[in-house]
Amino acid sequence: MAYEGSQQRTCGAAIADARVAVTEYDEAVSWLELAVKGAMDPIAAEVWAFEETFQYVLLVKHRWRGWVPPGGTVEPGETPREAAVREFREETGLKADLLELPAAVTVRSYRSDWTPTLGLSYVAVVDRAAPIVGEPHQPAAWMPLAQDWGGFFPEDGPRIRNYARQLGSRRAGSAT
Repeated sequence: MAYEGSQQRTCGAAIADARVAVTEYDEAVSWLELAVKGAMDPIAAEVWAFEETFQYVLLVKHRWRGWVPPGGTVEPGETPREAAVREFREETGLKADLLELPAAVTVRSYRSDWTPTLGLSYVAVVDRAAPIVGEPHQPAAWMPLAQDWGGFFPEDGPRIRNYARQLGSRRAGSAT
């Protein structure tokens, strides 16, 4: 493979998590397997944080992407899971205990002049009463899942809502 050292750890973890993600969009696994053979652009990681009733999602207001899940670029040598936890803490002040399987893997372009980026979406269930300490330029807030929050990627809302319904149903079924 064309990557070495810390990039091998990052890309290896991204491939492993992409293969076990609950949902795959945009033929992301095939794209990633080809991308790691050449120059690898940044990988992104985010956290879909729900409260215990799965009626709310924790989002941050990005300056040009609108309301989005907390997340960002995976740093060299960092796994996507580690990046998701770090970005979540930086953007909300909260600790994220991520569920075992990533919720989704996608390929998307954040700007028309950028090459596509692999994105891994992880999930955490967080206490809604915990104090949120968002970044000054990027406030964080709980959004009702029933509400349209107008993020940059219109497909995110339905994907996150669908996953929350599935996870809420599985958790309710295991409680009985």
